Amino acid sequence: MGIAANELCQHVIRPTLLYLGRHSATAEALLLGAAASQSALGAALDDPHGHGLYRISELRHQLLWDQHLAHDPDLASLVRGLASQHAFLGAPHLELIVNLRYATAIAWLMIEVEHPQLPAADDLHGLARIWRRVFQPRGHLRDFLRAWHHCVPEQPRVA
Repeated sequence: MGIAANELCQHVIRPTLLYLGRHSATAEALLLGAAASQSALGAALDDPHGHGLYRISELRHQLLWDQHLAHDPDLASLVRGLASQHAFLGAPHLELIVNLRYATAIAWLMIEVEHPQLPAADDLHGLARIWRRVFQPRGHLRDFLRAWHHCVPEQPRVA
């Protein structure tokens, strides 16, 4: 069993998006659905295919830093501010497992880099299409929907 969906939104996703200045109900729902689909809201945090709530691979993590954050020092500084001061330098990918806010920021920026047209927060099919594009190109929309209905039995209140 992973983290309760409403607690994940309230204590991790929403504060992270607000901190980054990127908060919206759709962003919350999309990250919640990605976490449900990728790791069953944290039921398993380490996998050969990726780390943490969002199962982000080391390669994708590194590419995000090298190709995007390196060119936006202000945003890079914000994201780096979420990481552990010393642990990040020695094992940056470990932050994806142990630091939920850092992992959430990286997951959101992976979405943002794709420049998707964001659907309404309650458009699960629209959210699923973005999830597949960003996190699981070989995934099926039904996988996202199944994970959502299994992990988020009642949609949490998104603000």
